[in-house]
Amino acid sequence: MRLIRLEPQPSRVAADVRAALAALGRGDEFAGGIALAGARPLPGRPPVEAIVVLPRLVLVVIGVDLPDPAIRLEAPLAGQWKADGWPLVADGPAPNPATDALALADAVTERLRPDVPEHVPIATIIAVGPFVEEIEQPAPDLAGHVRVLFPTQNSLLAAFASLTPAPWPCTPAQAHALIGKLAPDAGLTGDILAAEGFTATEESATEKLRPVKPRARRQRPPEPARVPPLVPPAEVTMPVPRVSTAAPVRKPPAPTPVPWRPVAVIAVVFVLVVAVVVLTVTGGDDEPATAPPTATTAVAPAREAVAGVEFTKRASGTERTCAARAYGDLQARLQVSGCAGMERGSFEALVDGRAVAVSVAVLTFADEQQAAAFKQLADTPGSGGITDLATETHQWTREPDLDGAAYQSAISAAAVRLVLAAYLDGRSTPDDPALLRAAGAALGVRIS
Repeated sequence: MRLIRLEPQPSRVAADVRAALAALGRGDEFAGGIALAGARPLPGRPPVEAIVVLPRLVLVVIGVDLPDPAIRLEAPLAGQWKADGWPLVADGPAPNPATDALALADAVTERLRPDVPEHVPIATIIAVGPFVEEIEQPAPDLAGHVRVLFPTQNSLLAAFASLTPAPWPCTPAQAHALIGKLAPDAGLTGDILAAEGFTATEESATEKLRPVKPRARRQRPPEPARVPPLVPPAEVTMPVPRVSTAAPVRKPPAPTPVPWRPVAVIAVVFVLVVAVVVLTVTGGDDEPATAPPTATTAVAPAREAVAGVEFTKRASGTERTCAARAYGDLQARLQVSGCAGMERGSFEALVDGRAVAVSVAVLTFADEQQAAAFKQLADTPGSGGITDLATETHQWTREPDLDGAAYQSAISAAAVRLVLAAYLDGRSTPDDPALLRAAGAALGVRIS
């Protein structure tokens, strides 16, 4: 599958969607097709997380941000959702967080239908995050064309197989016409589309669509769709595509639906408010508590050369906890295991005449075994990442293309260092030699 990034990410979970799609790799070995991340099929409406044009299926992927990670999510399409047994509620009339997403998906489907070959179905994926280990959908919902999932390589492949793809693929010309309506500048050739599984010829497609007299109809049942092999995560020993930003930068966020929250959280917040009022009234003679040191601080430019690459510091800071600055599987792991502390730094480097943004995070754990397990998860495609400090605090003068950043990691005793490098003046790819050189040099740069 070839991933084409268009507009900025419309939700936090969009980062996981892009990482999962990128993890499928190019070509049709697993799924094939073209994924248009950030496509805007409806003028005047926000972009969607992705339109995925598979050879035998078209998918509309819409993201839904949950208030917190969950182990188990009950997600009926028309009923109330429950996260780990607690109902998700909101102030509005919508029964669950996916109501608006489903309405948007229906509108997008109606818009796409005239441009999609008649024999190819259009289905919907509701991608939820920041992390959900297990999602339950009622059997009637699973019989339809909508899947609710946390986006990973395996969950996407399972959804592709279960959504009843068409009996034969689109032709390259049909795929090119559809993608051209959504991304006119994609630059996809017939050879590229053929490599992604769009292999049917115009003649064979016409033959398959030709009406057949009733007496000549074949009585044998259709063959079941081939299920692509599910690829278990494996330890990565080379740079892999990573996504580092969890939300658009320096642009006002698109309007979001009312926040969904568990009922228990509302009760806890009320109790905390009462406790604060009581302490304020009764503790007037006590020394006022001081706030913890800020974890994100802008710094004056400082320069350091490592392995022939000069780094100029844009931001640096420390954190007492790590989970709040992580997303995806890494956030879920850190919420359970915690960490001893984290340092983050953002640097600008000049490599082969181009400005490169470099994001560094160093996480320290209680022991070496815990650090090694975390690094193995971090090196797994689609597992999430650590947000960039300068992006978070708006320190970049230009927005780096962190979606296609090159990735490197290293471990030293109980400390794990994760590095991303991306261009500030154009698109990035994870296998770019200059970016890999910058990321490798940053394994030795000092943060503080």
